[in-house]
Amino acid sequence: MNGFSRASSATGASPLQWDLAVVSVNQNQLQGPIPKSLLDKQDLQFLTLSQNNFSGQIPSAVCNLKTLIMLDLGSNNLNGTIPQCLGEMSDLEVLGLNNNILSGTINTTFSTENQLRIINLYGNKLKGKVPPSLINCRNLEFLELGNNELNDTFPSWLGGLPGLKILSLRSNKLHGPISDSRTDNLFPKIIVIDLSSNGFSGNLPVSLIENFQAIKKIGENSGTREYIEGDYSGNYANILIVTTKGLDQELPRVLTTYMIIDLSRNRFEGHIPSIIGDLVGLHMLNLSHNGLEDIIPASLHQLSVLESLDLSSNKIGGEIPQQLASLTFLAVLNLSHNHLVGCIPRGKQFDTFENSSYQGNDGLRGFPLSKVCGGDDGVPQPTTPVELDDDEEEEGDLISWQTIYDHDSVLLKFSSFPYLCMNGVYDFKLEGYLGLPGSGCPLRPGPRFRS
Repeated sequence: MNGFSRASSATGASPLQWDLAVVSVNQNQLQGPIPKSLLDKQDLQFLTLSQNNFSGQIPSAVCNLKTLIMLDLGSNNLNGTIPQCLGEMSDLEVLGLNNNILSGTINTTFSTENQLRIINLYGNKLKGKVPPSLINCRNLEFLELGNNELNDTFPSWLGGLPGLKILSLRSNKLHGPISDSRTDNLFPKIIVIDLSSNGFSGNLPVSLIENFQAIKKIGENSGTREYIEGDYSGNYANILIVTTKGLDQELPRVLTTYMIIDLSRNRFEGHIPSIIGDLVGLHMLNLSHNGLEDIIPASLHQLSVLESLDLSSNKIGGEIPQQLASLTFLAVLNLSHNHLVGCIPRGKQFDTFENSSYQGNDGLRGFPLSKVCGGDDGVPQPTTPVELDDDEEEEGDLISWQTIYDHDSVLLKFSSFPYLCMNGVYDFKLEGYLGLPGSGCPLRPGPRFRS
């Protein structure tokens, strides 16, 4: 229930019903500073003010709401810095400050007592380093820091968060090589990692990829709805918005079953390690716009549920492995602007791809290109893989992986919205790069209010 009437200003709005533990005024065209009267409710548990035109700074008085579980101020015009005290709220599980004009460093100190599971700071003007105190967020599952101005090296220590599933650091000023850490069990539950559009360089360490244990298996419940649940949410679903060649399309998937690696638009170099073929749960892999060389490893044919593969704008040579024709779910393929040669594989999904998937590779021939492969009769000849076998490769210089984010070909946006379905009446959303739209979300009993 909305305590405000739909109005152009928060000033003069109708009074709130203070017997509610939930206040939601999403998408109500409200403007002006956040009313102080909102912050007087000591037993308030859910405060969602997203998609309005609130301006000014986030009042530090919000930290007086000791029982607050969800704070969603996303998609407003809030400025200033993030109150330090937000990291000390012991009951807070969801913090959504995305798509505002917040600036300065993330100087919040996250206490060891915090219960945060979702942090969304996407789309602000935050600078400095990723705050080390995030390691205290032991329950954290979703961390979205993308589209800011963070200037740091890769925070590999985030891999020590035991439940972290979604990590997005895209479109910042992160830089340098990703160190080849030998620490075991880093990022054991990660299923989405987006480091695109930064300045990472060198080789992606094989040992980091080896730690992605959750992506090394195809979920038993793949294709079914699974929800990250908490007191703030009766249902938690997600949608991935994929922009292919400038067109947005929705890929409805549940966060716990859709697996993505996007390392595009960086300065990685070296060759693609065959160990990526062990990440059999991957649905989307984007390594475009880097300096990758050598060949496409035939081991990628093991990615049996892969739906999108983008290796464009690198320096990859050799032939396209014939084994990739076995990828029956592959719907998006972009190998353009490399140094590939030989015959394009035929059969299954490869019979559906257009010229744009291969443009900028003068040595390629065969369907759908005009250069005939296999003679004038057009009958394709099998492509001979040029990849070294596992034993030979292990004796060589071995693999270094790199990637980059291609805004022109495949652009990923995560949109996850926790839904509050209170007794079939209330429907509250946390919106941003976090969550999920509500289409198809079956309502069921929602938040369990704390006494």
